[in-house]
Amino acid sequence: MRGIAAVPTMLTLGNLICGFAAIHYAMKPVETTRVFDWTTLYVAATLLFLGMFFDAIDGSVARLTRSTSDLGAQLDSLADVVSFGVAPAFMMLRLVSHYYYPPGQAAARPILGPEADSVFAKFLWAIAAVYVCCTALRLARFNAETTSAAEEDHRNFKGLPSPGAGGTIASLILLHQSLLSNGAQVSQSLTFDRAFALGLPFVTLICAFAMVSTVRYAHFVNRFLRAKRDFSSFVRLAIPVVVAVFFPHIALAVGFTLYALSGPAYALSLILRRRSVAPPSAPSPS
Repeated sequence: MRGIAAVPTMLTLGNLICGFAAIHYAMKPVETTRVFDWTTLYVAATLLFLGMFFDAIDGSVARLTRSTSDLGAQLDSLADVVSFGVAPAFMMLRLVSHYYYPPGQAAARPILGPEADSVFAKFLWAIAAVYVCCTALRLARFNAETTSAAEEDHRNFKGLPSPGAGGTIASLILLHQSLLSNGAQVSQSLTFDRAFALGLPFVTLICAFAMVSTVRYAHFVNRFLRAKRDFSSFVRLAIPVVVAVFFPHIALAVGFTLYALSGPAYALSLILRRRSVAPPSAPSPS
């Protein structure tokens, strides 16, 4: 190595620090913090999206400054394992732990782990562990199969990208915390807030399997934002942005969920299209 590119490397390390800080807040009990009076999970989810911003621009800055390198690619994957693998897993476990214990005892109870006395709690921790492993496998496969850092080699992804998986989990947690802060009361019965939280592990497991699948996902930035579009296409892209300004939490949750589902939906459409254009089989001679 002759040298290390300063700006892209600092952006990548910024992503790593955001992931580390998100884990720090996710390990705390769910309560209000001094950061804009947000809850700990709200802060953690916000930090994850900040890290996603750093992750989105470090490659572009490296190509702009002609400082792409194998070191930068490997460092980017290591940061993504923390920010979009370990951090979302901790956030999911913290949210579920908050509702798993009886009301009034959640703050004094630790995050669910393999030492728990419940099979369900052990299963939840196993889901988080599987998610972290699938994130690492997804990033290792990406590094092994990617031929170059050129934009034309990043038009599609094989499997759900780790930022898409982590963003899906974080956006749902962000929406959950936002709904509670806007007046929703935490009840002792299985109401919406509890059902939402207890359903998140299954979303995490689906995202984990989607990352290690061979389903194709479009690179949103390269396919849609950097490509030249006509006026009508620009209007269709601008409308979701306007909606996101007024309803950011809902827009993030819906957007990331739809992106996570876009891969299987596209694969299913290809299968149906092939069946519709397949020639009919010739009748067997009698």
